[in-house]
Amino acid sequence: MDGCGCEGFDSMFDRRTAEADRDTYRRSGPNDTTRMLLDLIRRYGVAGSSILDIGGGIGVIDHELLREGAGHAVLVDASPAYLRVAREEARQANALDRLDFVEGDFVREAAGIDSADTVTLHRVVCCYRDAEALVGLSAARARRVYGLVLPRDRWFIRLGLRLINLKQRVTRQKFRAYAHPNASIDRIVAAYGLKPRYEARTLVWRVVVYDRD
Repeated sequence: MDGCGCEGFDSMFDRRTAEADRDTYRRSGPNDTTRMLLDLIRRYGVAGSSILDIGGGIGVIDHELLREGAGHAVLVDASPAYLRVAREEARQANALDRLDFVEGDFVREAAGIDSADTVTLHRVVCCYRDAEALVGLSAARARRVYGLVLPRDRWFIRLGLRLINLKQRVTRQKFRAYAHPNASIDRIVAAYGLKPRYEARTLVWRVVVYDRD
């Protein structure tokens, strides 16, 4: 994956981590920021809609929205291990006929991926070096709603990510985390005709949904 913006995903997001996420989801449901994002998306209505979930891991957002009546979802992820677990979950939920999987870097695969009513990136922007490409290409595919969860602009978050990256360098891991300025992300999204409509926050995360007029 060198040069794609998602280096080190195989080691960072491996089978063990995917199975741990699956077990947590089965036990407790979506985590806090996923629930926040889902609640904001539900304001637009879900029935019959199409979903494009980028970097969606085991597919929590897809499973939840399909269960609530979404018509079809596409899950894109650069981690083969996570996609394997996502397929297993979809099979167990009898949702394979309504959920497609794309393995790889979304930016590289974008030309072959269709637009959707709702596009989501949950804690994905902070894993990708080239935010301009990732956010621009994904926002362009949102027909109605565009949902992001990304780190807030806080000094201690930037410091924490620097420490994470230092550890990654010391242990010779390729994965890096990024604190892209929120204003820059809003600017990129706005260039594709989307405006911030609803927002929620935790101490660390900004949960924001944009839509078209």
